[in-house]
Amino acid sequence: MRKLLVLWLFFGITFMAEAQEERFPTRAVYAELGGMGLVYSVNYDMRFHKDKMDGWGVRAGLGGYVYSDRSLFTLPVQLNKLFGKENHFFEIGAGATLVNYQETEYSVGNGSANETTDKHWHFILDMEETPSFMGTINFGYRMVPDEPGFTWRANLTPIFNQNGFWPLFAGIGFGYAF
Repeated sequence: MRKLLVLWLFFGITFMAEAQEERFPTRAVYAELGGMGLVYSVNYDMRFHKDKMDGWGVRAGLGGYVYSDRSLFTLPVQLNKLFGKENHFFEIGAGATLVNYQETEYSVGNGSANETTDKHWHFILDMEETPSFMGTINFGYRMVPDEPGFTWRANLTPIFNQNGFWPLFAGIGFGYAF
């Protein structure tokens, strides 16, 4: 009977210790200024392994603006990997951002109205015609809380397209990890 009690206590404590093992939030929703969304974006990020923060993951977002006669829509998607422990992680990644820009000009002449649409976006690297893709690379820092809560990130995000490469683009994001 005594051996049975000792075994029961041993396995009970072992299972309790496993149940109390730390699990980081492996998903996050955040707003980012700059970065892959180019201007700003709202993003969802998740790890492929739900019990492991360091490792491979994916993020996707929506961004853009509408101002007067101009509109921009961005759709960033990226495969990324985190390296680190505790709350501090180095992040690397690569992806693409779909960019759709439109500027509409209206003019009145000779008694008729004319509408002209321009889809050329001039931002750091020109985009000759949109929709088009901008390639992105990501190197950065990510702080992840021990339990669901506030998270933030800061990244150097080089961008490139058919017209060149810009190594000094960056982004910063704040959000909620769960």
